[in-house]
Amino acid sequence: MSAKRAVLLDALGTLVELPPPWPALVEELRARGVTITEDEARAGLLEEMAYYRAHHDEATAAAELDDLRDRCTEVLRAALPERARRVAGLRAALLASLRFRPYPEVPGVLAQLGAMGVARVVVSNWDISLREVLARTGLDALVDGIVISAEVGASKPQRAIFERALEVAGVPANAALHVGDTADVDLAGARAAGLHAVHLDRSGADPDALISLTGLPGLVPSTLP
Repeated sequence: MSAKRAVLLDALGTLVELPPPWPALVEELRARGVTITEDEARAGLLEEMAYYRAHHDEATAAAELDDLRDRCTEVLRAALPERARRVAGLRAALLASLRFRPYPEVPGVLAQLGAMGVARVVVSNWDISLREVLARTGLDALVDGIVISAEVGASKPQRAIFERALEVAGVPANAALHVGDTADVDLAGARAAGLHAVHLDRSGADPDALISLTGLPGLVPSTLP
């Protein structure tokens, strides 16, 4: 059996978090001369986020990403109060309100895994801008590969995206584990692809799950051949 080892990692909720963007949108619109409440911003962004989740795999290249962002902006515009719909630069305000950041322990854990010789591959349902997000947060230098649903043409829990990640990692399924925060997407999909799946539940509600990635390096030798 191969001695190679790899850890596949979900992105949002596992490596990076998105703090509630509604206060940031209020701030961005105020800077553009429009005042809305946080509740109004939240309602508009929830509409936009639902649309994004349904369409992010359409953003397979730069032009398609640009088009998706335009469409998301119009969804947001329609969901905002009338006084905010004519604001100039709404798309820029929307993008500026999405302030992704790594969880505190993530850089250190990724560096530790790398020092152990473990391949680290991000596997995410996202558009192609995930590469920008990982670059801005400094995580791109701490992983060995990035597999994005919009590029693969398959989303978790589909088997194909996990198979692509294993190809990038250069290991068979029985020599890798996948870490993610969703049972129906990450855990079920990974197990169906023959991977060992590790649940990350930062809320602490699942007593059998990791509550952060701090303990992940300790699982690698005991889980993989």
